Amino acid sequence: MATVVFIHGTGVREPGFSKLAGRVAAGLTALREGLRIVPYYWGGTHGATLAAGGASFPAGPGGTSRGLAGPGPEEETAAAWAALYADPRSELRLAAAGAPQVTERAPGSLPPDQAMRAALAGLAAQGDGTAAELGPGLARAATDLAADPLLGPAALALETDDLAVLAARALAARVIADALDSDVPLVPTGDLRDTVTERLARRLGARPAGTERGVRSLVLKAAGSAASRAVLRRRRALTEAAHPAAGDILRYLSRGEAVRADLRRLVAGLEPPVTLVGHSLGGIIALDTLVTAELPQVRLLVTAGSQAPFLYESGSLPSLEHPAPLPPHLPQWLNLYDPRDLLSYLGAGLFPGRVTDVAVDSRQPFPASHSAYWTNAEVYRHIVDRLP
Repeated sequence: MATVVFIHGTGVREPGFSKLAGRVAAGLTALREGLRIVPYYWGGTHGATLAAGGASFPAGPGGTSRGLAGPGPEEETAAAWAALYADPRSELRLAAAGAPQVTERAPGSLPPDQAMRAALAGLAAQGDGTAAELGPGLARAATDLAADPLLGPAALALETDDLAVLAARALAARVIADALDSDVPLVPTGDLRDTVTERLARRLGARPAGTERGVRSLVLKAAGSAASRAVLRRRRALTEAAHPAAGDILRYLSRGEAVRADLRRLVAGLEPPVTLVGHSLGGIIALDTLVTAELPQVRLLVTAGSQAPFLYESGSLPSLEHPAPLPPHLPQWLNLYDPRDLLSYLGAGLFPGRVTDVAVDSRQPFPASHSAYWTNAEVYRHIVDRLP
């Protein structure tokens, strides 16, 4: 009887592991009868834990432990800017969605967005100097925004001051987002960003802050709060999940021998042929175990969403240092990757003739693509087709 040992990835704990292992078993046995599926749950014994209950976490703004309390005003502001860095037009898009139905304009009247488009064009003509503290790219950002179709409906939905504020925030976010995409080593503080944004808002027609100007428009408030809520939901999820996932990787790279030893003992008690199937860090554990110990029962290694090739190339794989080749005893290696999974890497170029890279497409963006392998029927077909 062929046996498949399934090795999970980072951050997986019970009861999630049992559900995951059950799904993998169902996917494989549906395509081949008589398979024995053996789960290797290392997270419970060898997974990272916070031994002191999170004492290493710095306090967030306001003195509360990060992720443990509701967001205050500063956190909501930071979250709203995070949404803008991801999509500088997000607030304008939300505002435009609340625009009233367009009615026919009176003869001779100007489109409500014409003044803003003209102001943006004038700002672009002045170059990048107005936002030089944030980095280059203001002129290009202003030119693009001046031609953006969102301005029309946004101008119908917002008061003049509010439209200027949203446009200024979109420009500042675009410049900073471009800098982040370029991996610049210096990013301006929030105070400097806000100063430049206020300057841009005034250039675009807003009255000075502290006068009668204010964020009066309900549409503007809804736009900002909706964007911040979306990021805050994601931030809370990341805060709750980050420490076991990141901690699992760090703990394995520093103290991984116990995980590998338990896997060796598990495999030693199984009848051949055995296949090791590892997801993410589970694939690294499987590869390291096979490199460091000859396990003749194992006839196939399958990795999905694996960082093992990257660790090897970067000199971080515990068991093998580049350019050393894979040992002759290592079985054939099937490496499944999703082109949209930013945590999956290729092995064939590093180990010619020893690794078969096969693309599988979950049609999910990252990071969902990294967790979608085990609901993808294509994955199970590729594994079963190669089982000994």
